[in-house]
Amino acid sequence: MFSDKKSFQEAFLKKLEMTYGKSFKESTVQDHYHTLGNMVREYISSDWISTNEIHRSSHTKQVYYLSIEFLLGRLLGQNLLNLGIREVVKEGLSDLNISLENIEEIEVDAGLGNGGLGRLAACFLDSLASLNLPGHGYGIRYKHGLFDQKIVNGFQIELPEQWLRHGNSWEVRKLDQAIEVNFWGEVEMVQEDGKFSFRHVKGEPVSAVPYDIPVIGYKTDTVNTLRLWNAEPSSFPVHKDVMEYKRQTEAVSEFLYPDDTHEDGKILRLKQQYFLVSASLQSIIRAHRNTYQTLTNFHEKVAIHINDTHPVLAIPELMRILLDEEKMEWEDAWYITSNTISYTNHTTLSEALEKWPIDLFQPLLPRVYMIIEEINERFCKELWESYPGDWQRIENMAILAHGLVKMAHLAIVGSYKVNGVAKIHTDILKEREMKDFYQFYPAKFNNKTNGITHRRWLLKANPQLSSLITEVIGDQWIKQPHSLIKLQEYVKDPSFLQGLKTVKQQRKKLLADIIQEQTGIKIDSNSIFDVQVKRLHAYKRQLLNVLHIMYLYNRLKEDPNFQIVPRTFIFGAKASPGYYYAKKVIKLINSVADVVNHDPQTSPFLKVVFLENYRVSLAEYIFPAADVSEQISTASKEASGTGNMKFMMNGALTLGTMDGANVEISEAVGKDNVFIFGLKAEEVLSYQQNGGYRAYDYYHHDKRIRQVLERLTNGFLPDTYDLFEPIYDSLLMQNDEYYVLRDFDSYVTAQQKVNEAYRNENKWLQMSATNIAHSGFFSSDRTIEEYASDIWGIHSTKNLLNQ
Repeated sequence: MFSDKKSFQEAFLKKLEMTYGKSFKESTVQDHYHTLGNMVREYISSDWISTNEIHRSSHTKQVYYLSIEFLLGRLLGQNLLNLGIREVVKEGLSDLNISLENIEEIEVDAGLGNGGLGRLAACFLDSLASLNLPGHGYGIRYKHGLFDQKIVNGFQIELPEQWLRHGNSWEVRKLDQAIEVNFWGEVEMVQEDGKFSFRHVKGEPVSAVPYDIPVIGYKTDTVNTLRLWNAEPSSFPVHKDVMEYKRQTEAVSEFLYPDDTHEDGKILRLKQQYFLVSASLQSIIRAHRNTYQTLTNFHEKVAIHINDTHPVLAIPELMRILLDEEKMEWEDAWYITSNTISYTNHTTLSEALEKWPIDLFQPLLPRVYMIIEEINERFCKELWESYPGDWQRIENMAILAHGLVKMAHLAIVGSYKVNGVAKIHTDILKEREMKDFYQFYPAKFNNKTNGITHRRWLLKANPQLSSLITEVIGDQWIKQPHSLIKLQEYVKDPSFLQGLKTVKQQRKKLLADIIQEQTGIKIDSNSIFDVQVKRLHAYKRQLLNVLHIMYLYNRLKEDPNFQIVPRTFIFGAKASPGYYYAKKVIKLINSVADVVNHDPQTSPFLKVVFLENYRVSLAEYIFPAADVSEQISTASKEASGTGNMKFMMNGALTLGTMDGANVEISEAVGKDNVFIFGLKAEEVLSYQQNGGYRAYDYYHHDKRIRQVLERLTNGFLPDTYDLFEPIYDSLLMQNDEYYVLRDFDSYVTAQQKVNEAYRNENKWLQMSATNIAHSGFFSSDRTIEEYASDIWGIHSTKNLLNQ
């Protein structure tokens, strides 16, 4: 069908007419997108079927990756690229006067994630398929995702994401494989054959209907599956108002991260988590039983990986199925469970380690809670035998304590492997945050530094740079990203550096045009593009960035001798709807932008842009255009980061703290090729443990800080009144929890070094080239290969697929 452009054109026109019952002349770009998407999905259907059949018939071990988020981005362009048919399709459409780029722009980003957690999951799926590994994703099909962000008068406004308004060409609904998930109800104990058993009765059922999306590997025959669950009313009768039941049921898959500042929101979040794991486990077990007719070998043929604490209920749910439905003894069920499930921790922030009130948890999931109680009791007994009399340690490690279910503790106890996502993050887990657990289970803990798929973030997002790299070192790097290190031989080659300069300028001009179109702000594409795009959170310190911009503005206004290379600061971030502090930081960025961008004295040298609704498709324009990558989180707080890797791979230079994967990036490229500043992790942790930090000292002794902070509240920013007092108070009255003022001077110095380095064009290009050359290590292919061999025990099926 896709062997040449003529056969493609014929198939395209026929499919279009059959699908929409209209002639080509009457068709729209939307029609063209869905026609092409459906054709691609049908084109790979035989490989999709054969992949599943080979996994089943060969009895190969498979991994199932459970995640509350999968931030996929647009799929059409990536799928065409992975199939190796993009040029044929592009030429065929061009002869019909259709632009493939215009069709790709029609596709809406799938509303299935928010930040790095979800994008990591998407990168992992790409690598699993591209490496011919038997691995699949399980998530929730959110009708409205998180939200669409609009910026109105500088404020974030949330609107429902309508990503499914025109349907989704990539999904296949499989009603025949629906699963029933039960909430509420009671636990009934019965005696059967002299043994007690338990049944969950009088529950409120929800039907989990699967929608399968193919995950296409790069130029392979492997097509894995992302299965997304949609919550729908069950066909079983319920004893409550029908419309209320329908509303509550559909709410389970309505939004990503419902507001949990009230009890109803907390219940809905917990419902989502159990809905995901119960439906997924029942589906996995059904497929396993169909192949093996037994679950005694489940852990030998199945690996289940939980991405952060959201899917931790997979542990008690698997126990429930093995105990109540398979009638296993506790010891046998626990052996299988604790040798099936592995867990990735993504945070050192205690508030991000989920804890659920027992009085909320128990009524919603009565049988699951009983099982957690038993797990906790047995675990505490085990602790008592190892640490007799050490009540404090046992209390600290218990799964149930102080009226709470501690999900991270449950994850560690019930998993056979626990990993952090960067070397420093894993060390902090072992030495501080989870020290007691590491001492008790040292063999469980390991590190798997995150990676990103270079096929999305370099090959697809930056075809200009990709072509340059291939021209210099060949195309081996596409399948073997570590081959990018060959570029190290060319970091001083004038021809390569000139090509690198040309590519960067092309991408900066492209982004500048997008910015002008979206915001009306005209920026200088010759200026330094200084970029911070990521989830808005206090520890990520977008605030430090904007305070520095205010400082630069003050210097430019007051000191006629002060000169800088023209700089464009670009932000993109969503703040959680209930995170009011973060939303005030967004408003502050936009208020500062209004002042800076409209001041004729400073605007030639300084521009500030906030791009609304930051998402994967927008990121694909931002990363290739960036000169500076802002990775300025408080040291010890960012588990890894993946944006830092995407910037690096596209030649941007890291300006950052020694936090997360910044440490390994710095080690890879050398300290001369990054700009490092600020407190070290051990210094932050020492402040937290021993005190000694006084924010007011920095306010009183640094005129720059004092002037900037006073301008938050003295009316300097028009029409803001007392709006930014909470930010002012957080830094002074609340003693600056994330050490913004402590790192301010070091950050200013680092920014000055950026300014000076950029003046030496040749040296800057060499630094950029060095970063690209060393970026292959940060490919998700490397990460997944480590997971496959060290944790999951899965192997490539390439030879089986080619038979």
